[in-house]
Amino acid sequence: MTASAHTSVLLAEVVAALNPAPGKTIVDGTFGAGGYSRAFIEAGATIIAFDRDPTVAPFAAPLEASGRFRLIPRTFSNMAEEVGEGAVDGVALDLGVSSMQMDQAERGFSLMRDGPLDMRMGADGLSAADLVNEAQPAELARIFRVYGEERQARRVAGAIMRRRAETPFQRTLDLADVVERALGGRRGAKIHPATRVFQALRIAVNEELTELEAGLVAAERSLKVGGRLAVVSFHSLEDRIVKAFLTTRAGRLGAPSRHLPPRPVGQAQSFTLLHNGARAPTDAEIAANPRSRSAKLRAATRTDAPVWRMAA
Repeated sequence: MTASAHTSVLLAEVVAALNPAPGKTIVDGTFGAGGYSRAFIEAGATIIAFDRDPTVAPFAAPLEASGRFRLIPRTFSNMAEEVGEGAVDGVALDLGVSSMQMDQAERGFSLMRDGPLDMRMGADGLSAADLVNEAQPAELARIFRVYGEERQARRVAGAIMRRRAETPFQRTLDLADVVERALGGRRGAKIHPATRVFQALRIAVNEELTELEAGLVAAERSLKVGGRLAVVSFHSLEDRIVKAFLTTRAGRLGAPSRHLPPRPVGQAQSFTLLHNGARAPTDAEIAANPRSRSAKLRAATRTDAPVWRMAA
């Protein structure tokens, strides 16, 4: 995929939320193929991008010619450390696996394309094969239940344990087949039976929810007064964390996310919501890009309140 062929999900909505302009500095926390960064540069802004995936370098090279773009090869949770506190006018986060990564069979994200069972967004750490071949059954079941919301987590973990005792897992389609048989086949389901298991493994391998929690706090620290945060999520676990973070800091104290630490009490609101609830793609965007159908955008503006201190 070329950089020009890639269109980021909810691009127009994210640009409208962050309102990039000459003199503004925007953090693109999930650079990927550079869709958001290109749009921000076209609007005149200066971009500081983050991505732990070393394969994104070819997409960054054309943008560097603008003189207003820099790519930092780290996760977005490091943004405050890199850019400084109260230093930027906007932060964009496009969560989960990118279309570019999904389309590369050799990355191991897709259960529809055969490839090595990897799933790492970066270049180091445990792979999905390491997890399915070495983790204890209780830990596998926990991963599938919590990160994939798979109701038959124990059954799937048991099937994996029995199979790996004979032959370790190495390929994506091999694992997908074992999971499908453990769950009784597709039975007319709209999604592949292994979808939740693959999602869970990807989240666990990349520690995505922990990274998201830390990244939201880093964005709170990095934004100037009046700066804006826009977050695009693709599944309920991500969206619950983003919703809990923003609504709590905007003074709307609903039920906290089980994935977030206990919220502090009595602190001034550090964000105001740009709009109530989440924005979704238009029918036209979903028709053009079916992968966008589950996307949700939440956005907020930084107030002059101090960064929240988390309870010990």
